[in-house]
Amino acid sequence: MQDGDKSDSTVDEAAANEPGSAVGVSSDAKGLPDIKRVFEAPLLPIHDVIIFPYTLSPLAIESPEVISMVEDAIAGDKLVCIFPAVPPAPVGGKEALDTQFGEFESFDSGGKPLSRAGTACRIVKKLRFPDDTVRILVRGLKRINALAVKNVPPAVPLVLYEDLLTVTEDDIEVSALAQSVMKLFQEIVSISPVIPEELKIAVLNVNDNARMVDLVVDALNTSFSERLRLLAIPVLKERMRLLVILLSRELEVLKVGTEIQMQVSSTLGQTQREMFLREQLKAIKKELGEGNKNPDIVAIEKTMSETDLPEHVMELLKKELDRLSMIPQAAAEYNVAHTYIDWILSVPWKVFTEDTLDISKARRVLDSDHYDLVKVKERILEFLAVLQLKKDRKSPIICFVGPPGVGKTSLGQSIARAMDRRFVRMSLGGIRDEAEIRGHRRTYVGALPGRIIQGLKKAKSGNPVFMLDEIDKIGNDFRGDPAAALLEVLDPQQNNSFNDHYLELDYDLSSVMFIATANITDTIPPALLDRMELIRLPGYTSSEKRHIARRFLIPRQLKENGLKQRQLFFPSATIDEMISMYTREAGVRKLERTIGTVCRKTARKIVEKQVVPKSRTVLRPGVLKEYLGPRKYLRDEASSKPEVGSAVGMAWTSVGGTILNVEVTTMKGKGVLQLTGSLGDVMKESAQTACSLVRSRARCLRIKSEFFSAHDIHIHVPDGATPKDGPSAGIAIFIALASHLTGRAVRPLCSMTGEITLRGKVTEVGGIKEKVIAALSAGIKDIVLPDDNAKDLQDIPEEVKRRLKFHFVKDVSEAVSFLLAKK
Repeated sequence: MQDGDKSDSTVDEAAANEPGSAVGVSSDAKGLPDIKRVFEAPLLPIHDVIIFPYTLSPLAIESPEVISMVEDAIAGDKLVCIFPAVPPAPVGGKEALDTQFGEFESFDSGGKPLSRAGTACRIVKKLRFPDDTVRILVRGLKRINALAVKNVPPAVPLVLYEDLLTVTEDDIEVSALAQSVMKLFQEIVSISPVIPEELKIAVLNVNDNARMVDLVVDALNTSFSERLRLLAIPVLKERMRLLVILLSRELEVLKVGTEIQMQVSSTLGQTQREMFLREQLKAIKKELGEGNKNPDIVAIEKTMSETDLPEHVMELLKKELDRLSMIPQAAAEYNVAHTYIDWILSVPWKVFTEDTLDISKARRVLDSDHYDLVKVKERILEFLAVLQLKKDRKSPIICFVGPPGVGKTSLGQSIARAMDRRFVRMSLGGIRDEAEIRGHRRTYVGALPGRIIQGLKKAKSGNPVFMLDEIDKIGNDFRGDPAAALLEVLDPQQNNSFNDHYLELDYDLSSVMFIATANITDTIPPALLDRMELIRLPGYTSSEKRHIARRFLIPRQLKENGLKQRQLFFPSATIDEMISMYTREAGVRKLERTIGTVCRKTARKIVEKQVVPKSRTVLRPGVLKEYLGPRKYLRDEASSKPEVGSAVGMAWTSVGGTILNVEVTTMKGKGVLQLTGSLGDVMKESAQTACSLVRSRARCLRIKSEFFSAHDIHIHVPDGATPKDGPSAGIAIFIALASHLTGRAVRPLCSMTGEITLRGKVTEVGGIKEKVIAALSAGIKDIVLPDDNAKDLQDIPEEVKRRLKFHFVKDVSEAVSFLLAKK
């Protein structure tokens, strides 16, 4: 009821002045029953506590008006009324208890809505504190139901109320509920440390169920809403049912809490025991003079805290650190353990450099460092494109195969620079010990990790470009096979868990870009070769060497020898002279040394005043002898005249292509075939095959069959001191034999290559690019190739193809028709 609402009730003014006394109520007052005993008492404005009958509760009071009201009440009958505030409705709907027991009834007191159910209390004691606050102790007397509020400003409001009678029933269910309440409460008291034993005794001695319920509820740890519900329910049976639910829940919570506490106590007991033992150990060490903490351990702990390490590595480090702390520093085992921990911390477990995925920038870097090598550059750019799409850090495993000096190692450095990765090079030439790859066991004195882990430590990154140089020159002996150890390193399916014998920890190598280099693949084990993507780097042509010298070699040598660009100039003819007459190689390493020799001699002439320092020296081909001496090589030149019994073949060597003259002669004898010229087994077999093919086709070639049994045949391939092998000279040997035995001259300025079979088929061979370029240098005009090698013309530079004529044959009969002159 709002202040001043006189229409809702008519209050007897005489009786209103007597707190706690009954007042008369007219029968037509709204909201009030017809026949009721209505009481009046001060409304204590404390709405955040719930007080049950028969219980004591302390309350704090600060407002002067309320303090004055309390003092008036103490002077009178000491009665006050307390009505709790109705809790707000939960978000999302009603509480479960609202559905089962009904919603709270409330009334308006001029502030928050208050519950109509409250408690009539008697003030037992009042205490005043120095800060002018008052504390009172009140005892709950009975449940009451608010009817109306009477505001008499500025005094505290009075409340009109009636007794809220408890509806009791004496049946079996009530008795069962009472026993359940007692049993659950006794179990809670036995578990809970906060409920005193005296309360248990007091509850056991109460004969009134309503009073027992109030005592139990007051001691129970329940929510404000649940306590208000228990206060407001008028039916004892319903009140007891709700209490059984709350007691059961509280008992389960206490049981779970007890179990957790027991587990924690057990753990703490063990921890305290270990702590006590450690303190004793510290005291013993202090007595022995070992109390100061080892500076090595302090440094290791600091590094561990600053380094991001995998979980399994951190666990192992902690164990090793505990072990290290127990070893005296003077013991030999101390250095072994300390070195092991230091190596683990030095490995880049989670350190990666950020890749530069800009393809155009990578192309510019590769082009600025190397001329041509289109296939290699395309493969690197493809990898960068895949990284942009996939981003899983997995790198390819590539093997560059090519002759010395073509730039395999420097290409690896350029790839690292193009990708902004660190570069590590490991030379495998002459390695014969498996431990060089996998590391040594820690049981050995002076054990260290393998060179793979050492390289990663040096790079300080988990994704460097790792070059395995000269992989074709790995050896093996009684100490193991390093090539077999590399199988795991270079297998993309296995190297994500590479295990070094020294570290004994799995390391992920899948982010490392391995690049192997080799001159040949014959000495590489097939299983290892299968794990790598082969990219062949053929030897450079003379034109390519000229461009490389102009763009890279000459500027570099001028700079290294202190010369300016304007002081020394190399015309193209001079460069060609150095390439053809002073070097013979597939790469450009010797060419660079030759250019360096010219630069050094020029620098000496400038210093000795033989040349004016600011003048420009133009190095003509005719003056090269003054700098480099006489020509070191003579050009292989094919004969321009038709010859009988001599054919020009083509061969591929480690330094590029060359031409081979095959010569045949016969003499009286017994049909013996003699082969000279340092021929290998395969080439000898090719000569025998060619001889057998000529004999089988003697009738077609118009050769008398008895000739072979009466004459010896001698085949020679100069130079005699140069070892030669391979099947590609088969067709040249056959043409030379057929020419000599038939007396038909071989077409001049014509070379050939191809393997032959006993059926006369001309089959595919390799090294076409190098062979064709060498033939052009020797003055060849026509080239005969197997028909299956027609596809290889796309690798030959256009400038070379324009100056040659190519003829493709499938059978030796086609070669005979084209190469041998008519009689």
